[in-house]
Amino acid sequence: MEGLTIGEVAARAGLAPSALRYYEAQGLVTATRTAGGARRFPRSVLRRLAFVRAAQNVGLSLPEIRAALATLPDGRTPSARDWARLSRGWRDRLDAQIAALEQLRDGLSSCIGCGCLSLTACALSNPGDSAATEGTGARRLAPLLRRTPPGSNAVPAPRAPRRGGAGSGTGPSTPSAG
Repeated sequence: MEGLTIGEVAARAGLAPSALRYYEAQGLVTATRTAGGARRFPRSVLRRLAFVRAAQNVGLSLPEIRAALATLPDGRTPSARDWARLSRGWRDRLDAQIAALEQLRDGLSSCIGCGCLSLTACALSNPGDSAATEGTGARRLAPLLRRTPPGSNAVPAPRAPRRGGAGSGTGPSTPSAG
C-alpha cells in the first residue's frame, strides 16, 4: 500500500504523531489503513495540515477549521483558489488581532488591571484594585488578548465584592482576634 506513514507525515509537517491521530479523530485529516492497521496518508495531507496550522495561527478553533474544510468537495485538500477563498474570511479576524496587539504594545507601560498595583498609574486607573470586580486576569487588556483559549478548562471566576479605594478602610475584612 502506498502513502506516507504517520511518522513520515509527522516529521514533514512538524507535528507529533499524537497530533495527527487527534486531527484524524477530529475529522481534519483522513488516512487509510493497511491490513495490519497502520495509517497511510496521501501526500496531499501535508497541504491540508499546513492549512490547519495556518488557521490555528490566525486563531480559529478546530471546529471552525473543520467547518471551513467541510466546504471543500469530497474532503479534498485546499487548492490555491480554495486557500484564497477560505483565508479571505480571516482578514477581519487578523485585523482585530493586529489592532489589539497595537493597543497592548502602546499600553505596556500603563496599568493593565492585573491587581499588582505596582505602577504609579495603577493608583489612578485601578485604585484599590477596583478591576477585580470585573473578573480575573488583566482586565484592562483588550478583550481579544485575554480571551480564554479554545478547549481551555478555565472558567470565569466569580465577581469579587466591590472594595473601597486605597486607604478607605473598606478593604477585605479579616477575622478579629477577639
